[in-house]
Amino acid sequence: MENLEFQNQTKTLSNTFVANVFMWMFVALGITAITAYLFGTNAELISMMLSQKSDGSVGISLFGWIVMLAPLIIVFIMSARIEKMKASTMVSLYVVYSILMGMSLCFIFMAFTTASIFKTFIIAGGMFGIMAIVGYTTNTDLTKLGSLLFMGLIGIIIASLINMFMGSERLDYIISILGVIIFTGLTAYDVQKIKQIGMEGMENNDTMMKITIHAALNLYLDFLNLFLYLLRFFGKGKN
Repeated sequence: MENLEFQNQTKTLSNTFVANVFMWMFVALGITAITAYLFGTNAELISMMLSQKSDGSVGISLFGWIVMLAPLIIVFIMSARIEKMKASTMVSLYVVYSILMGMSLCFIFMAFTTASIFKTFIIAGGMFGIMAIVGYTTNTDLTKLGSLLFMGLIGIIIASLINMFMGSERLDYIISILGVIIFTGLTAYDVQKIKQIGMEGMENNDTMMKITIHAALNLYLDFLNLFLYLLRFFGKGKN
């Protein structure tokens, strides 16, 4: 009887933790989506991200580069200093990160139609939701799969850097396919990992809040990268 009660309590704590992680992920996605739309559809705001070169062409401004690179620094800080950082500071950085990512993503509104962006967002949401359910319900240990997917992620990062100089459309197509596969798999892996963390039954304290935010960031990145890779297939360019 006591064992059954303990199992029910553990399950409740796990469900609560997973729900909180997804809530914070949706908060970040909402902030990013609203910011991206505001900047992407407002000429004055998007002009802050652009600068006109001497030859008349338009490029990314210094402010634009700062906005695009700052999220990488924030992720590094959040990961490296999670043990020393206060929960309130981590939440603040998480919100700032979401805003900066939204500002960075404003460029997709210059390249693709709003309708195709929305359609791709729905497709990505469906795929993400299915894999999240798989990761939460499966009894199969996805640890080995996660290791392979991380290796694949490093591979496509290297391939993307190389293709910046090669400019190969075929390689870009292959990278996009692999990106969709990798982040679809990582979604299931990360959700299972989050479920396992929740089953450890940690109290709802400062440490748990930081773990929640960090887990939400992982899911946020899974969804965002899945969306961006899918956009290469379903995004309709502006004429």
